[in-house]
Amino acid sequence: MAQTIALAGKGGVGKTTICGMLIEYLCEKKNGPVLAVDADANSNLNEVLGVEVQETLGDIREDIARAETAAVSPIPAGMTKADYTEMRFSDALTEADDFDLLVMGRTQGKGCYCFVNGLLTTQVAKYARNYRYIVVDNEAGLEHLSRGVLPQVDTILLVSDCSRRGIQAAGRLAEMIVDLKLGAKEVGLIVNRAPNGELNAGVREEIDKYGLRLMGVVPHDETVYEYDAEGKPSVTVPMDSPVKQAVRAIFDRLTL
Repeated sequence: MAQTIALAGKGGVGKTTICGMLIEYLCEKKNGPVLAVDADANSNLNEVLGVEVQETLGDIREDIARAETAAVSPIPAGMTKADYTEMRFSDALTEADDFDLLVMGRTQGKGCYCFVNGLLTTQVAKYARNYRYIVVDNEAGLEHLSRGVLPQVDTILLVSDCSRRGIQAAGRLAEMIVDLKLGAKEVGLIVNRAPNGELNAGVREEIDKYGLRLMGVVPHDETVYEYDAEGKPSVTVPMDSPVKQAVRAIFDRLTL
């Protein structure tokens, strides 16, 4: 059974960058194949990883919807619609050297978002048995976890910036995890972009208030910003950068 690690947190806190570095870390350990899942409708995990994605589940769903009304069907002769659909959805899996990537994406049709959630559930369940790890970059919040879109989640990493509001958002997510009885074996907080890698007393007070387990603090690093601005994959930030060193120290402490 694959070990599933989900990252969650409000938008703009650097969650996807940390997710990409976790995937890189697991691939280097070579403990088994890794399936990366971009479950954010506003997907950009592929950019962090430096992988080009041709089609998302949302894209393919739109193509199939158009095919149903096309004057000339794109379905090859002798192939059933079900087989054609299965074949097309398999195209959403992007294979890289050390991991595979599945991107949910979104559709343009009104009311189609839940349908794509369903597609993601089906595809992840189909592939899960083939991987040692499934690493999921969630959208802001816990929708995919609360709706059972993903399989049993073993580890949930809540990512926040170093503001009190960010910690409060992470605290509310932690409370939801308990209320929803998600059953994760490990739930921890990563505070990102802290000046000099340090937290002030007010932020630490907020962490204690919510009873959050602080896994580690990642310092602000201009190099990460520069790589993003120049369109370079964040995972290619030098190994001796403060961010890389900090996140790897955190990952070493996880039960992986």
